[in-house]
Amino acid sequence: MSIVLMSDPQVAAIGLHECGEALVDVREHGGIEVDHRKQDTSGAFAHVRQGLLDRLLHAQSLLPGGMRLLFVEGYRPPALQRRYFEDYADELRASNPGWSARQIREATSRFVSPPEIAPHSAGAAIDLTLLDGTGHEVDMGTRMNASPEESDGACYTQAPTIPAQAQANRAELGRALSAAGLVNYPTEWWHWSFGDRYWALMTGQPTAPYGPVDRP
Repeated sequence: MSIVLMSDPQVAAIGLHECGEALVDVREHGGIEVDHRKQDTSGAFAHVRQGLLDRLLHAQSLLPGGMRLLFVEGYRPPALQRRYFEDYADELRASNPGWSARQIREATSRFVSPPEIAPHSAGAAIDLTLLDGTGHEVDMGTRMNASPEESDGACYTQAPTIPAQAQANRAELGRALSAAGLVNYPTEWWHWSFGDRYWALMTGQPTAPYGPVDRP
């Protein structure tokens, strides 16, 4: 099965019909455990659109056996998204001097979305994992935010090389989030979104209700 990357022109071609829904702080609404590994001084990381938070709470209610979601990163300011994209592109360019600009852009988008369509900058995406009934992170096969190079491709959601238990844990996360209406970016098991352009393309919607926003 081929993977549609964030850099695919089909994604950028999706129209925006911004609904104006507010960004909300997940920490203030309770119900979802928030990790602090990506915390920033402004607290932007803990914000998502209200509609996404509602769906996360629903997804968590579908998890079995005391499992819970662990929220790691949501909203990412456009300037930060651009810096992440450019820094990773520079790394790939240095490692692959023969690659064309198009190859660099496509390879970069496996791991960092192009800034102009980034789901995180729309408040439409979260990076998250699972906690077991004792509050410990379960084995997902790689650490969160492991690049394709670092993980030798094991960061891809359907990677066949990870242990069976990690595959089962990814599937459990996927079942709950998919049932709540979110879509996964297949190169990153931890990245799920709702309402952005990638989500619209994957679900057959003509427009996306959430576009890039600058948090006040």
